[in-house]
Amino acid sequence: MRLRDLQAAASVGLVLMGTMTQPGFAQVQKEVGKTPAGQATAAGQQDLPTAPTPMQTEPLYLRDTPKDYTKPRHQSVRHPFEAYKATDYPLPRLSNTPRLTDLLRDGKLYLSLSDAVALALENNFDIAIARINLDIADTDLLRAKAGGSLLGVSSGLVTGTLGGTTQTITGGGGPGGTTSGSGGSSSGSSGLVLSENGTGPTPELLDPALTGTLSYERASTQQSSTLITGTSSLAQNTSTYNVGYSQGFLTGTALTVSFDNTHTTTNSQRTSYSPLLNSTFRAQATQHLLQGFGTWINGRFIIQAKNNRRITDSAFRQQVIYTVTQVESIYWALVSAYEDVQAKERALDQSTKLTADNRKQLEIGTLAPLDVVNSDSAVATDKQALIASNTNLQYQQLLMKQAVARNLIDKSLEDAPVIPTDRVGLERLAEEDMSADDLVQQAYINNPQIEQAVLTMKNNEITIRALKNGLLPTVDAYAFYGGSGVGGSQNSNLNCSSSFTSGSFTACPAGYVASSNYGTVLGNTFNNTSPDYGAGVNINIPLRNRINQAAQERSQMEYRQTQMRLQQLYVQVRINVINGQYALTNDRAQVQAAQATRDFATQSLDAEQKKYKLGASTTANVLSQERTLATAENNLISAVAAYARDRSSLRQLLSNTLDQYGISLVDTAMDAVNTNPKIPGLTAPKAPEAAKPITVTPDPATAPTVPVPPSPRP
Repeated sequence: MRLRDLQAAASVGLVLMGTMTQPGFAQVQKEVGKTPAGQATAAGQQDLPTAPTPMQTEPLYLRDTPKDYTKPRHQSVRHPFEAYKATDYPLPRLSNTPRLTDLLRDGKLYLSLSDAVALALENNFDIAIARINLDIADTDLLRAKAGGSLLGVSSGLVTGTLGGTTQTITGGGGPGGTTSGSGGSSSGSSGLVLSENGTGPTPELLDPALTGTLSYERASTQQSSTLITGTSSLAQNTSTYNVGYSQGFLTGTALTVSFDNTHTTTNSQRTSYSPLLNSTFRAQATQHLLQGFGTWINGRFIIQAKNNRRITDSAFRQQVIYTVTQVESIYWALVSAYEDVQAKERALDQSTKLTADNRKQLEIGTLAPLDVVNSDSAVATDKQALIASNTNLQYQQLLMKQAVARNLIDKSLEDAPVIPTDRVGLERLAEEDMSADDLVQQAYINNPQIEQAVLTMKNNEITIRALKNGLLPTVDAYAFYGGSGVGGSQNSNLNCSSSFTSGSFTACPAGYVASSNYGTVLGNTFNNTSPDYGAGVNINIPLRNRINQAAQERSQMEYRQTQMRLQQLYVQVRINVINGQYALTNDRAQVQAAQATRDFATQSLDAEQKKYKLGASTTANVLSQERTLATAENNLISAVAAYARDRSSLRQLLSNTLDQYGISLVDTAMDAVNTNPKIPGLTAPKAPEAAKPITVTPDPATAPTVPVPPSPRP
């Protein structure tokens, strides 16, 4: 009865293990998503501000890529070795896209803001580097599906592009994230400690493993006594053929099956068989009863890897918004540099004309020589200002090229001046007229850092549950069943002598030992002829359990940190959004004031020049009005640039840049720009500015000219 009971139990166990596969994973998702009973969420999150649920970033794993790195290589009967072949990740594209070449005309790169953004989406290195993180996160999910621990993936911003200024809340992936990785074990950032992330009882390895041993051994061993072997030198030849199978299951069950075979020849006089055929079989199932028990504890890395994949999607969206905003800032800096060159050229024209008139008056004796010296000094000052302005323009052109191109070795591109064809419009944005609360709520919904923070806190809750389970003692129940078989041919050296004295040998008659072949031995192994079965419990109880206590307490402390950091992030978002709205209001007023000041300075200079021609003014007064006009024009250029930058920064804070510009995040993740971004609030350069050439070398009299931005192409 005992044998039948054990066999019945083993059968039930095998049926149970047959159900411990992926269908049980749905329960994992339900359980790991629960809030730990009595944990921080029940008490701590009540203190968090009431905010709408963050918008989930468009799932980027749906993108059409050559390989899905969440899935293993497909093995089949025709291709049994696919799982053991290395994968070569595609080489990065280091050349520029054709769009950049298409924008080159007459040796100049005519660039609208839409073109600049599209080129950045295609060529910018920061976006290209962040794009690979999506595939890296997929490999972590593949590891988790096999029961492996998480390695983590970067969730921080890549900031290798030079130039531009952007307003950001925090570097990295928000609370619980780091600039180095999400998932896995990490030291944390921004004052947060994240060392317990991904710790807890080690899940069972879900990928089955097949082991085997093939060996041959020839041994000759001197014997201290002939009593046991009947010979003073034992010679044995042993061939081993072993195979094993092991697999873990989400329930915390481990199954191991071993099948061992040996073929041994010997000169021993006490061994019945030579060759001896020995076959053994054993199947054992081990189940965690306390620590490591259940589908949620063994499947938690899969849920965390999926959350990390969503964090990576969100971080990629954050990267695209950041880079687009940075490219906008570089573009407006380039526009400001062009307009500054234009202003400096106008100032030089005015001072040059004034000094020419002064010299004529000096020749006829109607002007003092000191006035000519004064005007000559003004010309020299204006030339120096133009040289500095041209240098800044050339540098801004270089910054724009490195932001939108991957290869600047091409001579035609390297030497081509960049001509910006757009100017910022001053019409009011809808965001300027919205209430501050509505803007803040929109930022709460769209902000990728808040989304990443919420997902990371879900991972932290899973870790808290895992470490609470890790406090329990280790109690593992196991049951096994096996069998063995022995056979072979009668040993020709078998001694049938009744005396064990040295030299006493009597050969056994043929048939003294019943011979059997391997088939008989194999049958006896599995037909319960020589059964081996049993059950037991392994118990490991740490008496003080200090290590696990420290880990569990530490996870609670880390979770409290992330709660407060999330609260802080809400406050920062609110302040930055409101400040961004104030900045636009102030910038618009500054632009209007600068325009009025510039217009007044223009009229004042015109009036002063007319008075000077009538002899009612002096050279000093005219030069003073010219300086006033130059200052007013510089202030206007700075005010317009500040308005343009703050407008794009507000969109970054609201995280609606991609929606406003019609940028597809999926297309960007696939390294494809199928439609040009449509950027609202732009105008073409004014006609007078487009008609006047700009001198880009220190000496305006001898230098070649570069045309100012023409109207955008239709």
